[in-house]
Amino acid sequence: MTGDLRRQLILAAAKRCFARHGFAGTTTKSVAAAASISEGLLFKHFPTKSALYAEILAEECEADPALHRLLGLQPSTETLVILIREMVRHFQAVAAAPDQEEAQRLRLMITSHLDDGEFARLIYEKIGNLIGPVFTASLERAVETGDASRIGREPQNLFWFAHHTVLMTTLVRLPSVPCLPYGGEADHVRQVSEFILRGIGLSEAAVVSHLDRELSQDPGQRLTAESA
Repeated sequence: MTGDLRRQLILAAAKRCFARHGFAGTTTKSVAAAASISEGLLFKHFPTKSALYAEILAEECEADPALHRLLGLQPSTETLVILIREMVRHFQAVAAAPDQEEAQRLRLMITSHLDDGEFARLIYEKIGNLIGPVFTASLERAVETGDASRIGREPQNLFWFAHHTVLMTTLVRLPSVPCLPYGGEADHVRQVSEFILRGIGLSEAAVVSHLDRELSQDPGQRLTAESA
């Protein structure tokens, strides 16, 4: 059996285990048994349970049609605004449905920061490699067209600042009784999006022009039109 095929069989077995028992209830021993291999062979492909779970999440992201459409957009100010809008909307949906699988993954992500950080590092690496290039290319294009001012020398940092802003605003709203109930819930997406877009250097005119147009669309509608 080739290494790639073995790897896919391990991932398929791991998906079943994680779906049935969750992250905490799944062990590498149980995954190895489900894949009919030794635990030692499992470790040759995935050194830890966190690495295995992070790979499954990355595959799910890469298979998401909406994400594929987003990553296929040409770098532009509009693409930058779409990316931020979708990021904010995604995390808002997680906060609005705290019992969903995404919320459980977010809790795991936060717990990792307080533990050894392994799972968080793996996820940040995969997110950065997948979405970071679209963000930085679109921001650069916005600067070139005069829609944005250059902020600092590391545009990738601006992507993480945006991501962490949305992550934290979601975290405080994740419990059934929010730690911090924001006012104006109906305007949450707009306010957070505006805050981030201004913070990464977009001009007021660009924010008003593009964000108003994007927020007038249903989620995903603009992405479909742009990629058609």
